[in-house]
Amino acid sequence: MAASHNKIRLLDKLRVNPVLSKAMQNKPDRVLFITSAILVVWGVIILASISAPISQKSFDKSTYFLTHQLIFGLIPGILLGLMAYSLPLSVIKKWAPALMLVNLIFLILVFTPGVGQAFGGAARWINLGLFSFQPSEFLKISFILYLAGWLDTKHNSFLPQVNSFKFSFLKRKSLFSAKNSLIPFLAIIGLISLLLILQPDISTLAIIVLIGVLMYFSTQTPLWHNILLLLMGVGGITLLIKTAPYRIARWLVFLKPETDPLGIGYQLKQSLIAIGSGGIFGIGLGMSGQKFGFLPHPMSDSVFAIISEETGFIGSLVLISLFLVLAWRGFKISKKSQSTFAHLVSFGISSWIIIQSLINMGSMIGVLPLTGIPLPFLSYGGSHLVVELIGIGILLNISKQK
Repeated sequence: MAASHNKIRLLDKLRVNPVLSKAMQNKPDRVLFITSAILVVWGVIILASISAPISQKSFDKSTYFLTHQLIFGLIPGILLGLMAYSLPLSVIKKWAPALMLVNLIFLILVFTPGVGQAFGGAARWINLGLFSFQPSEFLKISFILYLAGWLDTKHNSFLPQVNSFKFSFLKRKSLFSAKNSLIPFLAIIGLISLLLILQPDISTLAIIVLIGVLMYFSTQTPLWHNILLLLMGVGGITLLIKTAPYRIARWLVFLKPETDPLGIGYQLKQSLIAIGSGGIFGIGLGMSGQKFGFLPHPMSDSVFAIISEETGFIGSLVLISLFLVLAWRGFKISKKSQSTFAHLVSFGISSWIIIQSLINMGSMIGVLPLTGIPLPFLSYGGSHLVVELIGIGILLNISKQK
């Protein structure tokens, strides 16, 4: 009881004494910051190399795509990342439901004529005149924040065992009843799934569902919940693949890479050629031959193949190592977090970035099916870069809390 009263008195002092509150903060995680900065700078450099011939051909200006990425991706991403770093976590948690609601509204607006914008048969963008953005990318961070706040509310108070990965999976106890946790969780996932399937954006849906299940699992919910979720996920993915010919084609290429090398297997074949051409040390920055119209989507989906071609095995290994370091620091921040909300948010963001990067790189070397998922920090696209920088800002914010 005495320890509890001392804790309450300390919290009261922190509320009324901003100097003491500031003193109770650590410095942000420097390794995470430096690693993220290297990835962002690398992304700018590789985009300058890849985009020049495409920009020149399409707009008669070699810096068009690079300038667009800086103005609509990097600059707003840094500003919003700084805001996420500066805001108190209590404020972020308070506004998480509102952010999620706004994001869902935008996901509906993509189907509205005059507002929504479709490319290649997919309605995924909102056009605001001066710029356009992809709501499904922002859904990744808003979903993580919302789910973390919801799970935190279910727990009511921080439980030390949530912060540890060393627990028995066979002796897990429910922290809240099945009726009050699993059904609402499925309802949230179901609504998101419906909106993303209609776009369609199955790749983003797969990432969001996987992140959600991992976050749900990390709170020591009953094991049967997670087995059920896994079975439902496998069944849903199988059904979605069977209902779309182009998804079946991607799986055929994954199972038999030699299938139709000039058709459905063309991107994977050219990707493997680019990666193999790099050898150990690469052919040199800016010297890629695949970027001259041979490899589809060299600035976005296939950027890892170009990086491997220009920097070789050594460069690819360094890049993979950077993502692993980022994940390590993120999970370490999660483990040391002193609240359920901070723990779940940092765990969710770290899982999201490492999962997305591994899926992108895995699809380029043929160990995973092609998905169209961008490589974090390096692929062209303002929406995903802005969201990733916001995520890093939140991680650094959590890391400075003592």
